[in-house]
Amino acid sequence: MLENVVAQAPFVPLNDDYYHLIDRYEVKRNRLSEAYHVAMKPFQRTAVLALVDSLEADRQMPLNHTDFFNLQYLKNDSWEWTSEATPMSRRPFWKRFYKKPADLFYVQDKNFDLHVSPVTHLILGQENTSDDYLWLTSRGVELRGTVGKKVGFYSYVTDSQGMFGQYVRDYTQTVRAPDGFTQVLPAEGQVKTLRRLGTDFTSARGYISVNPIKQINLQFGHDRNFIGSGYRSLLLSDWSAPYLFLKATTKLGRFHYTNIWANMMYNQANRASDEPRNKKYAAIHHLSINLSKNFSLGIFEAEMYGRENNKLDANYFNPIIFYRFVEFYLGSSDNAFIGVDVRWNFLKHFGFYSQFIMDEFKTSEYFSVKGSWAKKFGFQAGLKYIDAFGIKNLDLQGELNLVRPYTYAHKSGFNNYIHFDLPLAHPLGANFWEGLGIVRYQPSPKLTFYGTLMRSRHGVDIDGRNWGGNIHASYEVGRPSNTGNFIGQGTPIDVSLIDMRVSYMLKHNFFIDGRLMMRNQESPREALRLNTTSTTFGLRLNIPYRQQIF
Repeated sequence: MLENVVAQAPFVPLNDDYYHLIDRYEVKRNRLSEAYHVAMKPFQRTAVLALVDSLEADRQMPLNHTDFFNLQYLKNDSWEWTSEATPMSRRPFWKRFYKKPADLFYVQDKNFDLHVSPVTHLILGQENTSDDYLWLTSRGVELRGTVGKKVGFYSYVTDSQGMFGQYVRDYTQTVRAPDGFTQVLPAEGQVKTLRRLGTDFTSARGYISVNPIKQINLQFGHDRNFIGSGYRSLLLSDWSAPYLFLKATTKLGRFHYTNIWANMMYNQANRASDEPRNKKYAAIHHLSINLSKNFSLGIFEAEMYGRENNKLDANYFNPIIFYRFVEFYLGSSDNAFIGVDVRWNFLKHFGFYSQFIMDEFKTSEYFSVKGSWAKKFGFQAGLKYIDAFGIKNLDLQGELNLVRPYTYAHKSGFNNYIHFDLPLAHPLGANFWEGLGIVRYQPSPKLTFYGTLMRSRHGVDIDGRNWGGNIHASYEVGRPSNTGNFIGQGTPIDVSLIDMRVSYMLKHNFFIDGRLMMRNQESPREALRLNTTSTTFGLRLNIPYRQQIF
């Protein structure tokens, strides 16, 4: 059993492959976890191990050899929080390194715990649109630990250089159109140009975490968060760059209440290279309630605000007030969002999830005006099918996302739902619909096949008018009509994407990846058409697979 569920533990970094394993076993047991709430990620390591312990204790749970391997993998990855003896390496390097499969080096005594691991990512490939190679080299270090079992800490830093595919380069260079751009990379922020088409960037994340009392956890640092159960999130995703935040999580029985106060960045147009970036701020709270053993309801509210003087507004520090009231009280034009999310696990094979977000809700616009530009909302619905059709370790997922024009946008960059020129929700911003199909098959413990099919339509702003697809643009400028607006208006870009990947785990968290991606981008405008096929081969150690599905 878990050594001490009250003790302070760092969080498991966001990783789609890793979190799918956690989600898979929660669906199989047909019961929501008592240690965490599934919508609010990342999870603490102790919470993940509590799930593993409950699965191993459930003698009626249908687990096969591969399932037991996965559970042992999760335990090995956070071995310091288990009371059971976890495997030692058969041949430690120089008798000091890799004594445990998950750590290059560790120090553990009564009052201090430290785990150090190298981080490496190497990719080499080819794309049909260029004679240049696709490549990436990353190297760095990850460390985590605790001080006195009361304070947890985490730090991660890598230095990377590489060249990504044509569609990724196009995205990074057009994300700020039409008022200029800063070259950015999804989940990373600003990058520097390397040679002709390459990029050079540094990744850095870190935080400290404490539990002043058993029911409350405080986390302060520089990282990302994710709200939801889907591949995408329309509330808060990990697509943007990391940001500085203070997060307070309160657990009271079936209730899980999270507050996030975040310091975002606004890259104003025509900013000089030596000029500081403007600051903007987000105040977010999310209340999750487990209404039954397998059904969860979440309520979300966020406020994005900024001032020319870059000052915080203390009125948003209240952790239990409705932000819409604060906005009205201040007489401000800050940007308010409200939303809901649900999760339902049923029949030990299925997990249904959904999200709905409204941006600046106005009753008169939503119900009285057909196609009003101010009818700004997003909707998500998805279903996960675990051990599909009776085939062990075959997991399927289908997901629909749609967001109406002008959602997430505002009058200025101080108030739109953007950090460091990257959307805080969906990579396409607004004015789009998207369908996703995902296949994950693990025929043997160390071998996994992944397949992703995506189809989307995004209405973009090309003709000098604001059709609501570019959430960087002010919704007060260039809007063609106040009524008759619909998803996909403007110049449509239709994308069909097939991504196939195979991963083999050579040792703990050391993967070899092979990938084939075919992407077809169609539009009435010839300049927006792009048909690409790429193949890549890579090695990665202690780093998530870099998803570039959009």
